[in-house]
Amino acid sequence: MLDLLIRSYSEVAAFPHLYQVDGAPCQSHTNRLIGEANGDGHLPFRKQGISAVDFDNKGIYLVSVTKSGCLTVHDFEALYCQIPELTCLKEDESKHLMHLSLNQQLDAVRWNPLNQDEVVCASVKSNKLLIFDVGYVSSDPVEVLRTRQTTTVNGSSIHKGLSDVAFTKNDTRILASDTHGAINVWDRRVNTLPCLELASASCGTLNSIQLNADNQIIFGAGKHGLVYVWDIRGGRASATFQSLKEICHPPVTSVKLATLLEKIGSLKAQANIVPKEIHSIDIDPSCPYQLAFHLVDGWSGVLDTNNFQVTHIHCPPPAWLNDSYIPADLSYLRKPSWLSTGSIYLIGSSSDCGIHLLDFYPSTNSPSHVDYKEDMQENSRRHNRSNQNRFISLSEGVISCAAHPLYNAIVAGTKKTSLLVISQRQESCRSDD
Repeated sequence: MLDLLIRSYSEVAAFPHLYQVDGAPCQSHTNRLIGEANGDGHLPFRKQGISAVDFDNKGIYLVSVTKSGCLTVHDFEALYCQIPELTCLKEDESKHLMHLSLNQQLDAVRWNPLNQDEVVCASVKSNKLLIFDVGYVSSDPVEVLRTRQTTTVNGSSIHKGLSDVAFTKNDTRILASDTHGAINVWDRRVNTLPCLELASASCGTLNSIQLNADNQIIFGAGKHGLVYVWDIRGGRASATFQSLKEICHPPVTSVKLATLLEKIGSLKAQANIVPKEIHSIDIDPSCPYQLAFHLVDGWSGVLDTNNFQVTHIHCPPPAWLNDSYIPADLSYLRKPSWLSTGSIYLIGSSSDCGIHLLDFYPSTNSPSHVDYKEDMQENSRRHNRSNQNRFISLSEGVISCAAHPLYNAIVAGTKKTSLLVISQRQESCRSDD
């Protein structure tokens, strides 16, 4: 059944960010027009693109942020139901729950799982977390959380931008990774400054963080190709996490992905394995010990957090083989997602206009498993599981994506600042009665 679902996916609609604020094009709209006028060759890459998208718990609302500083909240049903009506018409902006142009780069956005009226935005250009209540149409956040000021031995201040956001699911703590290799933890009941800093051994950016379902293990990964692990289950670690004073807490362990990848004989024989920047890590909602990773060069895989071994790997052709190749220092930070079921990993291509649907099922029957054998395919068919990875061509290059938590429709944010809906084609969304 899942295989049929994957085969039925295609792009069903594109919603370009051609929105207005007070009757004039917003900054994202303006930058898109400038890019199109110049053939996309003269506008810096960092000025365009939907950098992050996220569904709320029930899939009712979809939030997105852009590199140009726009925060938009869609009623997903209203958006989806425009699809049969769309030809060359623009999206109906009146159906937006919120659209703000904040005049600063935005790089991450998350719904608060305990209060689904709140979204939290972060930027690598700022040390502030901006919290908005979608029930209030105001360009001012309802709360602003800040990192603590850090200075060098010479007394000069160190800039700390914020790259990713996570929430504990049973209290008021918010976590955000920064550009100086740490995770800041705020308790909103106490202070707008962090109560705890989870420090890594690196001063490079932590691009992505994940908190496991039990709120006990925190994973972080980033610039230098390492995955860090903070264990807050007991002892000294737990005491520091519960403290109301700012305390620096080192990771209990870290693993270098390049070292683990070298252990895969078939991969080492075909590729020169060197440490690479990790763009994203994501816990599989269907199998919580699977931590997916995505690298700067387009490779993706799974780290088994039970034994810290790489179990799955997907290596697309190198980007330089394609005319659309973008140098690594100018590439976008890609943000993948999982389907809610079936261990299917979604990731925008690093070199093509399209999205990969990768079968990372926790079994050697998965075509991406490091121990997969071709002759297992026939056995897999006999057990009613047809395994394959799929690439879906799209109209624009993808940076970020999110899957609907109930229906597995996919929304992708693109480099040209559009939202693409990837789903099964439909005749109508609502009946006439």
